[in-house]
Amino acid sequence: MGDGPLIVQSDKTLLLEVNHPDAQACRMAIAPFAELERSPEHVHTYRLTPLGLWNARAAGYDAETVVDALLRFSRYPPPHALLVDVAETMDRYGRLQLINDPAHGLVLRATDRAVLVEVAKSKKVADFLGARIDEDTIAVHPSERGRLKQALLKLGWPAEDLAGYVDGEAHPIRLTEDGWTLRPYQRQAVEHFWAGGSGVVVLPCGAGKTLVGAAAMAQASATTLILVTNTVAGRQWKRELLARTSLTEREIGEYSGEKKEIRPVTIATYQVLTTRRGGNFTHLDLFNARDWGLVIYDEVHLLPAPIFRFTADLQARRRLGLTATLVREDGREGDVFSLIGPKRYDAPWKDIEAQGWIAPAECIEVRVTLTDAERMAYATAEAEERYRFAATARTKLPVVRKLVERHQGEQILVIGAYIDQLQRLGEYLDAPVIQGTTPTKQRERLFDAFRAGEVSILVISKVGNFSIDLPEAAVAIQVSGTFGSRQEEAQRLGRVLRPKADGRRAHFYTVVSRDTIDTEYAAHRQRFLAEQGYAYTIIDADDVLGPSLNL
Repeated sequence: MGDGPLIVQSDKTLLLEVNHPDAQACRMAIAPFAELERSPEHVHTYRLTPLGLWNARAAGYDAETVVDALLRFSRYPPPHALLVDVAETMDRYGRLQLINDPAHGLVLRATDRAVLVEVAKSKKVADFLGARIDEDTIAVHPSERGRLKQALLKLGWPAEDLAGYVDGEAHPIRLTEDGWTLRPYQRQAVEHFWAGGSGVVVLPCGAGKTLVGAAAMAQASATTLILVTNTVAGRQWKRELLARTSLTEREIGEYSGEKKEIRPVTIATYQVLTTRRGGNFTHLDLFNARDWGLVIYDEVHLLPAPIFRFTADLQARRRLGLTATLVREDGREGDVFSLIGPKRYDAPWKDIEAQGWIAPAECIEVRVTLTDAERMAYATAEAEERYRFAATARTKLPVVRKLVERHQGEQILVIGAYIDQLQRLGEYLDAPVIQGTTPTKQRERLFDAFRAGEVSILVISKVGNFSIDLPEAAVAIQVSGTFGSRQEEAQRLGRVLRPKADGRRAHFYTVVSRDTIDTEYAAHRQRFLAEQGYAYTIIDADDVLGPSLNL
């Protein structure tokens, strides 16, 4: 105790002094169980939450490890009551267990009888429970396995699912490590996932999450359903699987708006599965089309709400969620925990960077001053229109052009959320634009041209937020976003984090309008990356344009 970088407070907030020599070590020690809330320049605020502690518990951290981290880095003695509360909260995980009883099938068993009595009396849980077998055991219908876990989590008694999984239909899959090999952290991720049976692997963008999926498939050697964000991402998965595994074209099916192939490995888009006709989901049969041995959820942080409902019925199948950011803007992290599974592996971004697997990145926020006319228009705009107005201000255009000129000869992505702004930028920079309505073939042609260096600038909408492999992209310029989305920020930075052939740094610029809600949202967006150890430098547009700015 004495000169640590952390102040632990009784309201479960942790204050981390950023400039302290031990700040990075402390950040890495608390990241598995604490959630970043605010990240101004000098002191970052983390919070201890039950879900964060349960995720840590499921990932193999015990209360002793968490308490030790708090004691080791704390400047002052942590409040005793808080340490007790941490231990008791973590102890709640696993007092109820779902297991397969040889005589009675799926049952809920308690290591603490009083807890079982308490939850059984709850109206939220009673509907999912069957007959009482003995004082410590209650029967559960297999179809209610997922919904029961959801309900128990909400009551504060998360169940440990030890009921096992069906093997599914066998299908031989092996990795073809020809001239490449799995990285150590990828092997660890697969081992941790397999040991837990189901759950989420969190790896930085550009760190090879697809290979973790492929290695899990090889381990399962069973038919696999892969759920992806869009058709382009699906085809990228297919290319990777053909290159890295023993699978052939005939073994991999695409199930999207364009094709409806069901094969031993089937790649489907979230969009097609959530399509409704006459109020019914018309493609749900896909979940039962084969006896799947593994279901992979790519970009699990984007999982649409209906997919949660379908997943509740898939609890007997192994489920692997892949993401760079286990944060959801809708607050449904608890549903990911209970239905996909707890976090099994989480690699800090800076750790992977230090090992040379992702490129180091410089993050810069460029603040532009609106013209008097723009400021007046912003001031008089309706509240719901203000963000759009600030985010799409024409004043940003010359700044973007100057940044593009600064990085001439490098592969540049200009990313935004508003189509009219992106179209304007496309004309202004004489660069192709990729948006939601761009046909899949044209998207793939432009991405291929970008990879080959034939096109050096791409202007892209939200389609660029995820699952696009552009290895040599070195500069990203963000002009507008989905309000204050933390996961979007991380995904966009991830577009430029693939290691460059010549070892160059990546550059990530965010252009924001000063004295507007655009600045507030930018601060919120940066929270997740600040937690990962990325520092943002704030500069003025004049530093980019030069002082003689004439608009």
